Formats: sequence, structure tokens, C-alpha cells
Amino acid sequence: MKAYCAEFFGTFWLVLGGCGSAVLAAAFPGFGIGFAGVALAFGLTVLTMAYAIGHISGCHLNPAVSIGLWAGGRFPGSKLVPYIIAQVIGGIAAAGVLYVIASGQAGFSLSSGFASNGYGAHSPGGYSLLAALVTEIVMTMIFLFIILGATDKRAPQGFAPIAIGLGLTLIHLISIPVTNTSVNPARSTGVALFAGDWAVAQLWLFWVAPIAGALIGAAVYRFVGRGAE
Repeated sequence: MKAYCAEFFGTFWLVLGGCGSAVLAAAFPGFGIGFAGVALAFGLTVLTMAYAIGHISGCHLNPAVSIGLWAGGRFPGSKLVPYIIAQVIGGIAAAGVLYVIASGQAGFSLSSGFASNGYGAHSPGGYSLLAALVTEIVMTMIFLFIILGATDKRAPQGFAPIAIGLGLTLIHLISIPVTNTSVNPARSTGVALFAGDWAVAQLWLFWVAPIAGALIGAAVYRFVGRGAE
């Protein structure tokens, strides 16, 4: 139960910190942090929580990561569903807190998307469904590869959170213009439920693609990393 609670709070922090930076700070007049700032915010949430709860739950914060770690032989299947439930609830709770904060500003509207992920007309750069699908699969694949490699017992110890956090930052720098970057179904679900409409209609892609990418990443690392000196 402590591990599940850790996953709840960790995912809460990821969504509040990452999506909060996008909603509240990205375009703030005169001081907006832009895409680069949002990318760094997501990376920092993972880095900080990896040190805070990594020793409690492993700091997955992401259903695709949990599934990928299970596929990679690093996580027991018996804990998979409870982890995913805790992560999704954490994401929804964070989106709720963010909504309360953001709606305190005069003129606030959900029409801007509330940091939701999308494709086509709802992609920040107007990218197609196919482009979004490929982006989310490949980015999540690489993310899992980084996670499995950085946490391998043969890797330098104590530095995994830095590699993973910086990896997620780079992923966001690449893919925010395409999909607003998901690679995390819990992150996508939390804000989509508040944005409603198109965000919920397109949510399927941000479950299917990250999970597919995670499974591919796990398979690739098991092939490359097994028995390597």
C-alpha cells in the first residue's frame, strides 16, 4: 500500500509540475517559459520524485513505464493493475488541483486545451494522426530503453534519476510541437477529463501508442542488454 501511495503522489507531482508549467507559466506575459521550460519542468518532476520515492515504489509514475518494466522482467505482474490505478488517480487529482488554480484567473477557459495531448487540429504544430502515433511510440520506446539501461545493476549507481529526468526533458523538447508530449497515459488522462470534448475523443492514442512503445523498448533492451559486459 505504501508503494501505491508513493505512485499516487509521484504521478500527482508529475502532472501538477509538468502540466501546471504548461498551463500557468508557458505563455505568461513577459516571463513565459515556453516549450523549453515545460520540457525541463517534466524532467525535473521525474528527477525529484525518483530520489524521493524511488526506494519506495521504483518511481514509475506512468502506466506505460510499469507495463514496460513488467515486459522487461523488472516488475511483477501482480502489482501492475494497482500501480496503474494509483497513477491514473494521481494524474486526475493533480489535474483537479490545477483546474482550481487556473480557473482563479479572470478569463480562464478550457478552450486552449488545458495541456491536453492531441493530433490533427489539436496538435500544437498541426501534425497528423500518423505523425502523432509514430512520435509517441518511438519516444516511449526510447524512454523505456533509457530507464532499463540507467537502472541496470551494471550501470553507475545513483545516477539513474538524472539520466531518466534529462531523457524525459529531451523527449519533450522533440515532441511537444507534435502531440504536446504524452509518453504517459496517466498524464494524458488527468487533463483530458477536465478538457473534455476532443481531448477525451483523442485520448485512445495516448494509451495505445505509449504502451506499444514501452513494450518495444523493453524488448529491444532485453535483446541488447542481456549478457552484455
